[in-house]
Amino acid sequence: MAVCFDHISKTYAGAHRPVHALQDVSFQIEDGEFFGLLGPNGAGKTTLIAILAGLTRATQGRVTVNGHDVVGDYAAARKALGIVPQELVFDPFFNVREALRIQSGYFGVHNNEAWIDELLESLGLADKAGANMRQLSGGMKRRVLVAQALVHRPPVIVLDEPTAGVDVELRQTLWQFIARLNRQGHTVLLTTHYLEEAEALCGRIAMLKQGRIVALDRTANLLAGTASTMLQFKTDQALPASLADRARITGRIVQLTAHDAAEVEALLRQLREARVPVEDLEIGRADLEDVFLEIMQSPGHLEAAA
Repeated sequence: MAVCFDHISKTYAGAHRPVHALQDVSFQIEDGEFFGLLGPNGAGKTTLIAILAGLTRATQGRVTVNGHDVVGDYAAARKALGIVPQELVFDPFFNVREALRIQSGYFGVHNNEAWIDELLESLGLADKAGANMRQLSGGMKRRVLVAQALVHRPPVIVLDEPTAGVDVELRQTLWQFIARLNRQGHTVLLTTHYLEEAEALCGRIAMLKQGRIVALDRTANLLAGTASTMLQFKTDQALPASLADRARITGRIVQLTAHDAAEVEALLRQLREARVPVEDLEIGRADLEDVFLEIMQSPGHLEAAA
């Protein structure tokens, strides 16, 4: 077992009452999995990763990495992890290669130049190896953070919003490299707001809402178990209340989910009866974003069987 979260809760003291950041969260990540952890802002994803990384302690529960307790056997647990944080954290006194050498030294890894060279090449940093960290763009700094997380060849890789605010080239470079490492046996835990990435990469997904797991299943099962059809069109007219309450509206673009052909026809009939002019009508397959929104907006959604 690569990672095990066993009944994790985290409570902070609030001004008037305790704040429950995590409430009895349990799931396991198998060796070699590409696992997605999704949820809206404030759902508890970063808190869970901070507990995994040993940056904060759970109020209740236990976390292990490759069988090592993150509290009781912290040194072995840390060595098994490579974490790419959300924040751009760097040492301004070293160039890129020096930063990677120092990171290797933190984990007692010597004679690591060949792997450092491979990281620099694979992440598009070869021509920046001698550049001071202060001279790099935000995207290049993020590439260095990825390289630092991988420099000691950890069996478990944690990516916390790794492509937030970065260009398309970095996303493609990063995912090609991470997918290759995953094929080689590395376990990957990903949090992201780019749900198309999670759908394409993750074999299994957990969704957090208000500190609780509200869905946990294979990606294919999540897609199959919710609305499977998406009705999309453009209009300049307000929708009737019966449709507006269930629609996702972005500017002139309206999206409505349906479970089958009969429901699609019912939606079209309501639009005709309300005299809503429709342009560029498309009917397609619902994606993970649609599934995510349906689960997050459903107050009674229960945890699925893994």
